[in-house]
Amino acid sequence: MSEFSKTITLAMTGASGAPYALRLLQCLIAADVRVYLLMSSAAKVVLATESDIAVPAQTQGQAELFSRMTGAKPGQIEVFGREQWLSPVASGSAAPKQMVICPCSTGTLSAVATGASDNLIERAADVVIKERGQLILVPRETPFSTIHLENMLKLSQLGATILPAAPGFYHQPKTLDDLVDFIVARILDHLGLPQALVPRWGYGEPG
Repeated sequence: MSEFSKTITLAMTGASGAPYALRLLQCLIAADVRVYLLMSSAAKVVLATESDIAVPAQTQGQAELFSRMTGAKPGQIEVFGREQWLSPVASGSAAPKQMVICPCSTGTLSAVATGASDNLIERAADVVIKERGQLILVPRETPFSTIHLENMLKLSQLGATILPAAPGFYHQPKTLDDLVDFIVARILDHLGLPQALVPRWGYGEPG
């Protein structure tokens, strides 16, 4: 039996929004979740640009880096490469039932909507859809074109959750971290994980 509460796939792609992904990863680790981590080449560029993080070329080095950053237990973060087709996320018999793509580029959005499966991120999302699992996509783009909106509609009709990186302000954020936490809290809510990042509407306290 796994020592972790559950396993969730987290994919990072090349849209702006690295702080959302990093904070979500931190929260998943704190919630005792094992994370299968997938990163596109563009995501590594975004991480370097927005968070000054130099991502190692090898998956083992990536796992070690993010484990140090989040205080993960040994084996709690497993990183799989772009074409690592023998990884658990590539098959419905082994893939986690929950997956988040955060941030989700519009290119990835399009590929998932059409079932392209040209790389492991796209294949993992395709598996979650076909297995009737939970797929959450966090697009960060503005404005949305008709193409983007049509792809979102198609994925929503297939059961995916479209959760744009569009933070609210009713919690009176004081810092950029507060805005990041707003979106991460909504993701955690949809994953069924407890969160104490943002007060719930009408209650005034997180929980």
